[in-house]
Amino acid sequence: MIYLPAWPTLPLRWPGKKTGAAPFPWTASDSGYGFIARNLIYRLLTFLEIGPGDVVLAPEYHHGNEIRAIRATGATVRFYPVGFDLQPDLAVLSEMLSARPRALLSIHYFGWPQPLAPILPLCRRHDVTIIEDCALALLSEAEGVPLGSIGDYAVFCLYKTLPVPDGAMWATNDRTRRPLPPEASRSCGVRTLAGRTLELATERIRSRAPRAGAWLAALKRRTGSALRASGVHAVPVGDIGFDRAHVDLGASRLSRAIALRSDFDGIRRRRRRNFAHLAGRLRHRVSFLDLDLLPGVCPLFFPLIVPDKRAAGGFLRERGIETVELWNSGADGDEAVESPACSFLRRHVLELPIHQDITDDQVDYIAKQVLAMQAAMPRPASPAATRLPVREAS
Repeated sequence: MIYLPAWPTLPLRWPGKKTGAAPFPWTASDSGYGFIARNLIYRLLTFLEIGPGDVVLAPEYHHGNEIRAIRATGATVRFYPVGFDLQPDLAVLSEMLSARPRALLSIHYFGWPQPLAPILPLCRRHDVTIIEDCALALLSEAEGVPLGSIGDYAVFCLYKTLPVPDGAMWATNDRTRRPLPPEASRSCGVRTLAGRTLELATERIRSRAPRAGAWLAALKRRTGSALRASGVHAVPVGDIGFDRAHVDLGASRLSRAIALRSDFDGIRRRRRRNFAHLAGRLRHRVSFLDLDLLPGVCPLFFPLIVPDKRAAGGFLRERGIETVELWNSGADGDEAVESPACSFLRRHVLELPIHQDITDDQVDYIAKQVLAMQAAMPRPASPAATRLPVREAS
């Protein structure tokens, strides 16, 4: 019996001393913490006085929570196209920037950088604020430059990459602007922090002792249900939606302490090693987004191409591998019209775990199960595009 969680798990003993200097965004000229990234997007836009009558550009391939946060300010969202290679259509984007929107949201997908070098001068020419969404790209760099340090502002999610129960960060790179607002100080509450911490610890136990961990996970679910029935509720972390009532929540002291004691270089090395190892095992045998593992990239997941995300996720879950069905649908609204590339990515990209808790042997196990799934399920139709980073099975 084996169990591989989708996200990094919490060590059962307190982390030791700091292993080195903290990376960006901790080294930014001005940075701060928040509870979750979507809340900081909302706070950042209100800080910039972006609201009704203003336009914010965002990529059509998105989670949906960030769009809900933008719309909560009263601003209008316009979507720019993203290709199968996860890169924006620069010609279309240039034309949209010429209309002088107030801000541009650029999402660094799975840890890989967006092409900000050609976008930055366009934004400067039209006085458009660049916000880097690094929720999926903590610890990633592009040509030696940390993602999030290129645009005007950046927002990060800590718990997607680090084993912390909550936490996000924002940063500004423009020393000429006024300082960011003070950090939110309101706590998420004991119920939320204890529940999330116990969940991460239980996942750790389950990954090492699956039967005992499964029993603890079931006990935690029953306890949570009983607490909810008695009127004790937790603030959700990884849910779908945006709640303005929670925008003033801060990151817990526990998350801050664990984050700053993380082995950042070791996390990046292990994630890169696992991604390269799994890509080597699957290349020419199954289809996946064969993204070039550029120097400095800290991969969040391994993007597998499957015919049916739910069926594929269920197949792997039965074999102890937890996956993530990221971004099955975006935000609704008249402007949320998707291109064929975006629709394909939403329907067929299933994220496999390659985080720092995954060992070489476990990567081999994941590859073996993916190949078994390949034999049991038909391949998806190849998208009609010539610049696909999709590695096709031969």
